[in-house]
Amino acid sequence: MATEPSVCQRVPPLLTDLYQFTMAYAYWRAGRHNEHAVFELFFRDNPFDGGFSLFAGLSDCLKFLRDFRFTDEDVEYLRTVLPSDTHPEFFTYLKGLDSSTVSVSAVAEGTVVFARIPLLEVSGPLAVVQLLETSLLCLVNYASLVCTNAARFRLAAGPRRRLIEMGLRRAQGPDGGLTASRYTYIGGFDLTTNALAGRLFGIPVAGTIAHSYVTSFSSLEEVCPQVHRPI
Repeated sequence: MATEPSVCQRVPPLLTDLYQFTMAYAYWRAGRHNEHAVFELFFRDNPFDGGFSLFAGLSDCLKFLRDFRFTDEDVEYLRTVLPSDTHPEFFTYLKGLDSSTVSVSAVAEGTVVFARIPLLEVSGPLAVVQLLETSLLCLVNYASLVCTNAARFRLAAGPRRRLIEMGLRRAQGPDGGLTASRYTYIGGFDLTTNALAGRLFGIPVAGTIAHSYVTSFSSLEEVCPQVHRPI
């Protein structure tokens, strides 16, 4: 069965803050790592001084959770950055971790949400959900910001005008560009210039021409169509 394509085909578990491992190690040394814990994801204020936000990024969070597992190479790297007196059995513990005992409840993607209301609730063993925190925030915050901004444009433009997203040149790297194209569309835009987003997510693509094309001509005569005949 085909799965829905993700903005990030794989978000590795090392895409997190080092101090998450420091806390996980402290839980493990205290024998608290398997205690049941619940983390809630929320934001304190609506962006752009607005009255609402749109929740986005859920599908990428679920993809991340399905794939969450440390490779041998990941663990060997952590040996080099954690304190030298870290107990070796902690690294064995990390090799066996996955998110199979983690459960998630969330509002639907694209839902209008408000500040200080939980959008995503993650529950499971304390050390595991601690290690998930930064990555989930990364996947939700930017996606929701872009989606909310797009919705504000849609409200300002009204329902009839067609809106096109053209931000790939100025995006926050390839992942940021693909994220922006997808979640701008969810937020209410009609089109994107991003060909990869069109292929992966079925977003209608369109575009204009660049300044470089215009400046490549020096006279109107050069613009006239010319037929090149074989010699």
